[in-house]
Amino acid sequence: MIERLKDLAAARRLVVKVGSSLLVERGAPREGWLRSLAKDIAALKATGCEVIVVSSGAIALGAATLGMAKGGRGNLADAQAAAAVGQVALARLWAEALGGEGLVAAQMLVTIGDLEGRRRYLNASATLARLLEAGAVPVVNENDSVATEEIRFGDNDRLAARVAQAAGAQGVLLLSDVDGLYDRDPAEDGASLVPLVEGLTSDILAMASTRSGSGLGSGGMASKLQAAEIAERAGIALAIINGTHDAPIARALASGTGTLFLPRKNAPARKAWLGGRLAPAGVLTVDAGCAAALERGASLLAAGLTEVEGEFRRGDLVAVYGPGGERVAQGLVEYSAEECRRLRGLKQEAQSDALGYAPRAAVVHRDHMVQL
Repeated sequence: MIERLKDLAAARRLVVKVGSSLLVERGAPREGWLRSLAKDIAALKATGCEVIVVSSGAIALGAATLGMAKGGRGNLADAQAAAAVGQVALARLWAEALGGEGLVAAQMLVTIGDLEGRRRYLNASATLARLLEAGAVPVVNENDSVATEEIRFGDNDRLAARVAQAAGAQGVLLLSDVDGLYDRDPAEDGASLVPLVEGLTSDILAMASTRSGSGLGSGGMASKLQAAEIAERAGIALAIINGTHDAPIARALASGTGTLFLPRKNAPARKAWLGGRLAPAGVLTVDAGCAAALERGASLLAAGLTEVEGEFRRGDLVAVYGPGGERVAQGLVEYSAEECRRLRGLKQEAQSDALGYAPRAAVVHRDHMVQL
């Protein structure tokens, strides 16, 4: 049972996320720091904990090699080219650092589609399981050389949470440039570290800053809280610790300094996967009565549907919004976008005429939907 930060060291399986600003400084890798982190990972492995690394840094390393401005993030083409070069360097760095501790590194590049589609998600899960069984340390990164702005994770915080789901991990460690979540911007006077979060609330989410102070990363505290939401739904504990020091994991766990997010939920595996998906194909807006029914666990019926956005097919993921613009759920839709537009606001008895065939039980069935 994970109840305190140091309990993460006893997890059977742990995901460790490393950001660009920790791994790369002025275009050069922080090799001494990385070796100290490899010692941390080896110490965890020695206790029987299986470790998966989610590592940023490819774009930053490739941009330095190619002499690109703005750290390779000036435009999508630059980022893709920088990533293609940087992945080679990143894989070498991890292979050497982990190899120095007698560990085998395994590179695994994924796109959002590998974890959004159910079949590919299960394939990724199987690959991770086999690598861990073989004793390797998987080093996972988004395949930025082919990812586009529209279809990508966009930050490795959320990727780490999704990888933890796929791997069946008990914990996620996000290494940051601050000690954890503060009740306000940590640069402000009087800011206090929040050591424990037992369930994300609107007040907790309001504490996040989207800043990425180094200019190298793609997310700030907001992306880390989004990762915590994904982990929470799957019953996975997540911690944010300061990664700037040598041997950052050992240091944070020994001192108990960081923020630990304890999950309130433990959804079944399929529902956890569904709730963690990040790329809906469309949006359904419902009226107040329907939104209230969804909160009680009901299916989404056509009578409560007020607006349909996007183009999607039956089986695609859609987001569900309430009348005030609040996101309340997401799930797999039973109709195409055009059919949803025809069904909008209709009661069961009128749906056959609108469709030309007998209607299904719901627009989004409760078995294929999660509350957000």
